[in-house]
Amino acid sequence: MEKGLDRPIVAIGLMSGTSLDGIDAALITTDGVAIQSTGESLTVAYEPGLRGRLRDILGCRDRDARIDSIEQELTLAHAAAVRRLLDEAGLSAGDIGVVGFHGQTVMHAPEEGLTWQIGDGALLAAECGIDIVYDFRTADMKKGGEGAPLAPVYHRALARDLKRPLAVLNIGGVANVTWIGADDSLLAFDTGPGNALIDDWVMRLTGAPSDMDGRLARAGEVDDAALAALMDNDYFDRVPPKSLDRNSFNSNLISEYSDNDGAAILTAFTAASVARAAAHFPAPVHRWLITGGGRLNPALMAELSRRLDVPVLPVEAAGWDGDALEAQAFAYMAARSLAGLPLSFPSSTGTRVPTSGGRFEKSYG
Repeated sequence: MEKGLDRPIVAIGLMSGTSLDGIDAALITTDGVAIQSTGESLTVAYEPGLRGRLRDILGCRDRDARIDSIEQELTLAHAAAVRRLLDEAGLSAGDIGVVGFHGQTVMHAPEEGLTWQIGDGALLAAECGIDIVYDFRTADMKKGGEGAPLAPVYHRALARDLKRPLAVLNIGGVANVTWIGADDSLLAFDTGPGNALIDDWVMRLTGAPSDMDGRLARAGEVDDAALAALMDNDYFDRVPPKSLDRNSFNSNLISEYSDNDGAAILTAFTAASVARAAAHFPAPVHRWLITGGGRLNPALMAELSRRLDVPVLPVEAAGWDGDALEAQAFAYMAARSLAGLPLSFPSSTGTRVPTSGGRFEKSYG
């Protein structure tokens, strides 16, 4: 039986994912084991210039003055999100025990033992006057893990009273799944592309940031040969745990297709890779709960429902908040980090042993 903090604390989680859509901030009350309550949350869209600058550095491996400047801008945007959340919740910095700060992933190459999230923990602590836990992935990778996904420990805590086996699928830029067994066992891994390929396709051809309401995909047709070519990738047969970078896949194979057909093919690609992932589960699930921005795309949800043989529902069907879930997870993990509890496990990231993580930065506020 895990022992959490001596008393529950109010924690803030901050998540900015590979979809590059903005900052999610959320409040929870937890001792790092049980979730006493969830609170207010918000999403702050990245200012277009910052989003473009972040997109430009994806895949970079070397720090330079430009990245230093972007990191500072990113961190100050997160500090503004914290202040806004506190204001909307009627709280002050002194009410908060810790902030879990994920930062923005620039590069993730688990096969090389490398991952990089930018975000200045010391600057955020100074700006907010709250203790910070950040750099969540490095400790896991030092112990042989993939560094991702990390949210499964939170998914399991949320699912205590739900019928299991259960799959929780997060569709961000990359899609990742958490399989939760009836005995609390976990299996977690990245299934394949999430929204990133679709978003990049739509941005390149139309200038829009995403396929709003799946309109392009619903107007297009899926070329089965093109989909098969995309699915011809050794990653899908690799035994999990396993993880991906946002740029692990690309749409070059379908460059000659129309806007609509390309969106339809890429939407089917995300869903087909999820269906392939189910073959790795230790036992079939009773249902899939979908979180992340992908759950808001009706074309993608319809394609998932067609390819999976059990109910596919947004996480709101279980009373969870899909807009806040990933941010809540990093609040929960920050509390676990303070308690010295593991954030990742051999079956969730491939780490050799259950591993805590995160770097602590005191606020001195």
